Amino acid sequence: MTGLVDGNNFFVSCERVVNPSLAGRAVAVLSNNDGCCVARSNEFKALGIPMGTPYFKLRDREKSGEIVFRSSNYELYADFSRRIASILRESSPRVEQYSIDEAFIEPPCGDSELEKYGAELRAKILKWTGIPCGVGFAATKTLAKIANHAAKKTGGGVFVLRGDPSEVLRKLPVEEVWGIGRRLAAKFRSLGIFTALELRDMPDESIRAAGSVSALRTAMELRGIPCTTERGEDADPESLTCSRTFGEYVTSAEALAESLAYFASSAAEKLRTRGMTAAGCNAYAQIGTAERHTWVQRTVMFPRPTNATNEILSALRKDSAALFCEGASYRKSGVVFFGLEREGTPAQGDLFETGTRPRGRNTALYKAVDAINARFGKSTVSSAAAGIPGKSAWRMKRSKLSPRATTRWDELLVAR
Repeated sequence: MTGLVDGNNFFVSCERVVNPSLAGRAVAVLSNNDGCCVARSNEFKALGIPMGTPYFKLRDREKSGEIVFRSSNYELYADFSRRIASILRESSPRVEQYSIDEAFIEPPCGDSELEKYGAELRAKILKWTGIPCGVGFAATKTLAKIANHAAKKTGGGVFVLRGDPSEVLRKLPVEEVWGIGRRLAAKFRSLGIFTALELRDMPDESIRAAGSVSALRTAMELRGIPCTTERGEDADPESLTCSRTFGEYVTSAEALAESLAYFASSAAEKLRTRGMTAAGCNAYAQIGTAERHTWVQRTVMFPRPTNATNEILSALRKDSAALFCEGASYRKSGVVFFGLEREGTPAQGDLFETGTRPRGRNTALYKAVDAINARFGKSTVSSAAAGIPGKSAWRMKRSKLSPRATTRWDELLVAR
């Protein structure tokens, strides 16, 4: 059997841990730049407000006290995710973290003890972190997802899907099956396939013709045959991206270059955390609005594979200027690092490389920089090219940000 542990309304639950007064209230977490609702409490859902509703349409209801909003507090959510993952690793021989609020687990007990194990695991997570979870068990990951969905509707929060799941699959719309997107669901509906049960019983040839090999794997999983491959949590990524939509439109070359330097610096820190280097990056920016826009981009190769922020920014500087068009209004920028490899991987030397500075010099420098930022907070030490934290208008707006109470000394909760 496979288990799936999923935090209930995870972002909202994290907000309630650091602010217990939000319990029982209609709460929503907003997207980047406080744009629209991306997470909702059950009380908020009960008001009939759909996911993705723009914040500006709900301001009057916020002023009346009917609903409460919070800006996305990614640092807080990531820390709670790490804490829950740590509990799971202590309680299960194998853990595969699927997303920030979901993880597949291998139960360390027999089938007859799954309810007890799930209840104990759920109680431990709630006691140690304050986050309520749903726990579902089934023969495959796709069925475990369905079992987890059912668990959230039960009072105990644990559901074991045993035997023939036909009755459960008959009530599940095809678009709610894990791995079946909106477009594929529309194609299946046009063929008269409306439920997970009908997808499961569909002939393989018809599934392959209508969808893809991945859709066939999903159908096999609904039949109780494991088909999804596991990607280790420590597996090396093929690329690494860092980007954001601006808090305000950028209209100057200096601000655009500053944003790219900031994103490149953040991505370089992620490279060092993983012990990897990059051969180069694609720097890009978006001109215009979300509905009508144009992309400009440049490919930048580094002199040698690196994760040193100063070397990356030096290579990026000229191309950052080339992305700027006078009179244009920029909405977003970002970088994508490619050619990732482990530090220390043997590489072809450069016959024409000049300079005598040892290559390992930056290793000690950024080891110290990363340690300071880990202890005192992100961007405590940063490159001047990335701008002064809190002083750049282009940086993401989070006017309703709650305290990062588990990772910042100066934002710890105070008991009175």
